[in-house]
Amino acid sequence: MNNKNRLLLTWISFFSYGLTGALVIVTGVVLNDIADYFQAPVSAMSTTFTFLNAGILLAIFLNAWLMEIIPLRRQLIFGFVLMVLAIAGLMSGHTLALFSLSMFVLGVVSGITMSIGTYLIAYLYEGRQRGSRLLFTDSFFSMAGATFSILAGVLLARLIPWYWVYACIGLLYVAIFILTLLSEFPVLGKKAAGDPLAAPAAGEKWGIGVLLLSAAALCYILGQLGFISWVPEYATHSFGMNIKQAGGLVGNFWTAYMVGMWVFSAILRHVDLQRIVTLLAALSAVIMYLFIASDQAAHLHYYLFGLGFISSAIYTTIITLGSQQTRLTSPKLVNTILTCGTIGTMLTFVVTGPIVAHLGVKAALSTANALYLAVFVLCLSLGFVTRHRLHGHAAR
Repeated sequence: MNNKNRLLLTWISFFSYGLTGALVIVTGVVLNDIADYFQAPVSAMSTTFTFLNAGILLAIFLNAWLMEIIPLRRQLIFGFVLMVLAIAGLMSGHTLALFSLSMFVLGVVSGITMSIGTYLIAYLYEGRQRGSRLLFTDSFFSMAGATFSILAGVLLARLIPWYWVYACIGLLYVAIFILTLLSEFPVLGKKAAGDPLAAPAAGEKWGIGVLLLSAAALCYILGQLGFISWVPEYATHSFGMNIKQAGGLVGNFWTAYMVGMWVFSAILRHVDLQRIVTLLAALSAVIMYLFIASDQAAHLHYYLFGLGFISSAIYTTIITLGSQQTRLTSPKLVNTILTCGTIGTMLTFVVTGPIVAHLGVKAALSTANALYLAVFVLCLSLGFVTRHRLHGHAAR
């Protein structure tokens, strides 16, 4: 594969993560305006965004098989058509049913592109460079989310209808579509005779390491979102902070998270991935415990900044290690771990909601802390069964 085509495919991966980040993170900014538009309570409108997450989960899950049946180029072109239809539905529809359907379609498009983007990085890059590239790719999730959240605030402040925010997000897919037309994609499934871009079919057994990593991905995402979702509530009720101060805590976390991704994208090239992810999970669990145990409001900012920075590399390192459990990169394997992480997203309020209702917010934070500890145990256990060193992935 020539360098130009590799670069085009890499940018498709960057924009695929940016698309998902923009769609997911912008929700909190536009929620009130959408509720006013449909004259519905905010609590009722928030549940309709479950359709977005459901679409992402379904697409990632099914694409583990569909990527070997439907060519990647065709999927991305079809995704562009779906994106146009979904945004048209948001702009022209005046019913909650059409809104929910459009959000589901946006989720499907996002899941398709994200699963393809993750596989492309795993296919294009080897060894420790793969982890570094995946981490840098994941940073586009946060960057796009922050950028489009600011853009959404500007548009809404100028009384521009909320659906134009999604039209702007759609421009990311326009970039993906143009890059798709200019690129050559690897052929999955049965190896195409004489095709230099053909990806060999993976027939290796995955091993118990994949099971451990899948469980770690689920626990990490559930723990992360279960923790950060309730931090504002905890800060306002336990420390008397106002909503702006509590929002600043969350901002510290995501800012440090983004910076951490950039820093670790360089560090991961020079360390063993299983050892570093075990260390990062342990440190994250300790910092989270210190946050929960602290009775000093002034210290909370430092703990969240540290937690965001230290934990930023965990998820993509888990995915990278999963892709390295077989000699050849398997799209099914990568998508399986992605699916488990997305299930963690879906379970966030299903798990933490009842805990808050019966035991309080601090109990939900402690549950998240236990999940981070579980990630540490799973990554430590991986050290006894991992195959990434056996397959030469530990070397650059």
